[in-house]
Amino acid sequence: MSKSKMLENLLITGKITRREFIAGMSALGLATAVSPALLAKPARAATPKKGGLFKMGLPGGHTTDNLDPGTLTDEWNYNSNWMYRNCLIEIDYKGNPTPELAESWESSPDAKTWIFNLRKGVEFHNGKTMDAEDVIFSINHHRGKDSKSAAKGIVDAITDIKADGKNRVIFKLSGGNADFPFIASDYHLTIVPAGTGGDDWIKGIGTGAYIQTEFEPGVVSKGKRNPNFFKENRGHFDNVEMIVIQDTSARTNALKTGAVHLISDANVKTIKLLDQTPGVHALKATGTFHNTMPMLMDVPPFDNNDVRLALKYAIDREQLVKIILNGYGTVGNDHPIAPITKYYHKDLPQRKYDPDKARYHIKKAGMLDHTFKLHATELGNFLDTAVLVKEQAKKAGIKIDVVHHPSDGYWDAVWLKEPWCMCYWNGRATVDWMLSTAYSGDAKWNDSHFHHKRFDELVVSARAELDEKKRQEMYYECQEILHNEGGVVVPFFADWVNAASDKMGYENVAGNWNPDGARAAERWWFK
Repeated sequence: MSKSKMLENLLITGKITRREFIAGMSALGLATAVSPALLAKPARAATPKKGGLFKMGLPGGHTTDNLDPGTLTDEWNYNSNWMYRNCLIEIDYKGNPTPELAESWESSPDAKTWIFNLRKGVEFHNGKTMDAEDVIFSINHHRGKDSKSAAKGIVDAITDIKADGKNRVIFKLSGGNADFPFIASDYHLTIVPAGTGGDDWIKGIGTGAYIQTEFEPGVVSKGKRNPNFFKENRGHFDNVEMIVIQDTSARTNALKTGAVHLISDANVKTIKLLDQTPGVHALKATGTFHNTMPMLMDVPPFDNNDVRLALKYAIDREQLVKIILNGYGTVGNDHPIAPITKYYHKDLPQRKYDPDKARYHIKKAGMLDHTFKLHATELGNFLDTAVLVKEQAKKAGIKIDVVHHPSDGYWDAVWLKEPWCMCYWNGRATVDWMLSTAYSGDAKWNDSHFHHKRFDELVVSARAELDEKKRQEMYYECQEILHNEGGVVVPFFADWVNAASDKMGYENVAGNWNPDGARAAERWWFK
């Protein structure tokens, strides 16, 4: 990214003032190129104000939603969940774990035992004071062999949870995990009153900034300010409404007409025009969201690494970022670790578009006459990306047939089943979390059927390693193995691109979840 674009992004997200922006552009000799519309955007308020009805337009939502934390899968759901509930740990905009319902934590030297000291006097919406038994119940909801929770995989390493008094919880793990505080921040692991179950889930009772007033599955989630919220500098609105608006154009129109104050997942092809619309502005946040193209490595011809390398070299990542993302993203390097993530391998040479190398590897594999089937759908940018990849690969003499599937049922019928398909991941807060979720040999969502003894050993060893230097070396090697031998093409990391009313005040916008860490309802305010 150019220095001028970096300055523009910092201004849009409110991280620098107009004066700092102009000074920076002048230093680059580009002051005359500054858009008047860009400078016309009002600065965000420095001091939060209370009051008002905040409306968000979000994708996601299903008629079967019930606010059971173990079933949450999309933006509308996890934003709603965090409006009503909290975790033990919160991730800040820099990607660091910070206290939430736990005021402090510590581990044993081998990182197998973790102790969380709970905040005292925190109340649930029903008036009950939160204690250790609520935490134990909430985490155990996701554990056990019969659990259907989406978080089961990340809590399976917990072998025991016990209370040490009312305000202290001790976790025992099957193996050391230096990142356990990050796990405790997962949006599935919000804390609810002990005994919650059945029809209680949909009531959304938690400790969050807003008390539920209405929840219509797949339609709208509403809350009023919690007068007993434990964070004094959060929860500024009188009321919040999270409205399901699936269509991108409909979300954009809702923002333009003032029907909502914030939309997520704006159209990157029209975001610059939207940013010039009076009364609204664009918001960009760099995160861990990335597209992938997994190949089943135990299915011919993808069991041949020359085939995999050929396809990796046949893809022009820079062009994909420019055309598909309209520049709002970063090229990938065939591993899932985002540049903003700690232990990202910044020294790993970036794989470039090289039709000659692609042709060399495909010829070596004896597959010059083969036609590869790439399965895609209308979801996100899948189909557009697949069609462009098909054209890029032609320069290497590689033939690709894009198989178009309906969006409905794509994840059940195509992903994890077809030998090569389009996919995306929200990413995870840590290297271990991402690798153990989708790349370890026994991972439930190992969508490339990647099995590599050395890689699996490194993941386990690094997880328990408290020495930063040694841990970094192991994670660097993991990324190198995936880059060179893995079965996943990672073409790019996409920025979160949202838009908001100029009436909104906010601080540093986080990119771990969308929008603003999925905490906009709690963190934002009206100017």
